[in-house]
Amino acid sequence: MNIDVLCVGHAAFDLVFAVDRYPAPDEKTLASAFISCGGGPAANAAITVARLGYQVAFAGYLGNDVYGDKHLEEFKSEGVNVDLIVRGAEPTPVSAIIVKPDGSRSVINYRGSTKPLGENSIDFSNCSPKVILLDGHEPAPSLVDFAKQRGNPTVLDAGSVHRGTLALLDRVDYVVASEKFAHDFSNETEEVRALEKLSQHAPTVVITLGERGLVWKRNQQIGRVPAFEVKVVDTTGAGDAFHGAFAAGLAAGLAWDELLRFASAVGALCCTKLGGRFGIPTAEEIRGFISNSQFSRTPTLAPTPTRC
Repeated sequence: MNIDVLCVGHAAFDLVFAVDRYPAPDEKTLASAFISCGGGPAANAAITVARLGYQVAFAGYLGNDVYGDKHLEEFKSEGVNVDLIVRGAEPTPVSAIIVKPDGSRSVINYRGSTKPLGENSIDFSNCSPKVILLDGHEPAPSLVDFAKQRGNPTVLDAGSVHRGTLALLDRVDYVVASEKFAHDFSNETEEVRALEKLSQHAPTVVITLGERGLVWKRNQQIGRVPAFEVKVVDTTGAGDAFHGAFAAGLAAGLAWDELLRFASAVGALCCTKLGGRFGIPTAEEIRGFISNSQFSRTPTLAPTPTRC
């Protein structure tokens, strides 16, 4: 399996409700819109890589239930390699997402008795990715060792502080963290100080800051990239899309500044539609968006989506 990116981690199924306001206690409210689609950090990242025209595989768990079946079909329809997905009797995680008009959202995730896969649940020996992206929900430390033996760059999607992200933090090449993770982990409210503390654990660190862009440290260099301006509809999945684009850009060999602006553009466009997966842009959409923005150089993308 020769692929550009291997995405390892969490897959859920999202039920997304758009509301005018959050309901008060003991109050009912009507949703102005509703959609359902696959979700989960690594799963959304895999869809992102595929839509940008690169070969990608997802490794993780889906239950033998209706949500697992629907999610599997979405992967297949997008061209994501599904050979490393484990199916089982435990339920597919489900998320209820409530989105307000300003794009902010609240998420309720249900996993039931579903637990992370065991260390040897997936055989990666025949997989040859250029980049490995992990969201920490399937820690698989041996996979990181496997990647280092082969010289594969590893990226950690550090969305929140939990056992998996903590287990992988010191073992990956790139930590791409949310503002929440950076502040919770470092106990610093100022992002540059949080960046400095995180850089003690990985050679390259990026902290995404939503509408305030991002900050980064790479070896001894520090920088900041502003956010692209878009009309925000739903921020669900924007970070996942950023991570997928970041991994794809690494696999494509983009220059560092180009890589960060490319991933930022993909994350920004993801915010313009309801439902994280519906907002993930294609390569053609990204070309058009970037050509009409302040990003002066168009990244080199695969000309057409490829399939595993």
